[in-house]
Amino acid sequence: MSQSTDTLKQRLGRHGVWDVALRAEDPAGRGEREDAAAELEELDFGAIWLGGNSTTANAAPLIEATHHITVGTSIQSVWQRDAATTAADFSRLESSHPGRFILGLGVSHGPRVEGYHRPYSAMVDYLDELDKAGVPDHRRVLAALGPRMLDLAGDRAAGAIPYLVTPEHTAKAREILGQGPLLAPEFKVVLEQNPTRARGIARAYLARYLELPNYTDNFLRLGFAESDIADGGSDRLIDAVFAWGDDDRIRNRVRAFHEAGADHVALQVVTEDTGHALPREQWRRLALLLR
Repeated sequence: MSQSTDTLKQRLGRHGVWDVALRAEDPAGRGEREDAAAELEELDFGAIWLGGNSTTANAAPLIEATHHITVGTSIQSVWQRDAATTAADFSRLESSHPGRFILGLGVSHGPRVEGYHRPYSAMVDYLDELDKAGVPDHRRVLAALGPRMLDLAGDRAAGAIPYLVTPEHTAKAREILGQGPLLAPEFKVVLEQNPTRARGIARAYLARYLELPNYTDNFLRLGFAESDIADGGSDRLIDAVFAWGDDDRIRNRVRAFHEAGADHVALQVVTEDTGHALPREQWRRLALLLR
């Protein structure tokens, strides 16, 4: 798996874009989404990561509209589609566009899934079925936060794509994974210099995640207190999981993930309209400051 994973790391490069609006299914917006994907490729981002329980059906139009950028799901829930269907979808997309898609999988969250139980075992069973169906382990990654799932990501996939984390989590994840597997954390960016406004945008977006124990438990493991999670999140928490400020500050925050052991950082631009409008102007600015 090492050589194949090294190839994947090279394809992804150091930076990608994470976005939920790019996985939208409204036919009226397809042209804009495809045009945006082509521009992200021109801006030299190595990957597009699709949020919102995305699937190959969301990835395929963007792959067809571009030439070489990798498109991945971040994530497809194992509760949403059975492994046999996922394997068949993967095979069709791989046949038409070899090497362009990476399957990001996760176990979602108890409050959002009816019948949620034994998430680790559910992921193991899902990977077993993918193995039987011929989906290569080096073409799938896991949205792993805790030690057990990180171990699994290193053993049964190309690596991990942790969401809503800090450089400190990245350092711990790298220690668990070792040097070989891919480590590609997501990181949120607010391109705003005013502290009050930046934290306000960040706090409004973070609120939905503070209702999910997978994330709050992870914050506690990282040394945050219950008081950091209460009331929309403390400034300390906001400043840890979002980059904001001038170009140098944002650049240094992204660099901290690489210094902690990340191979690739999936950058999510957060605005007051995140999830609805494509932040194309912000992506252009982000591309410039990362050069």
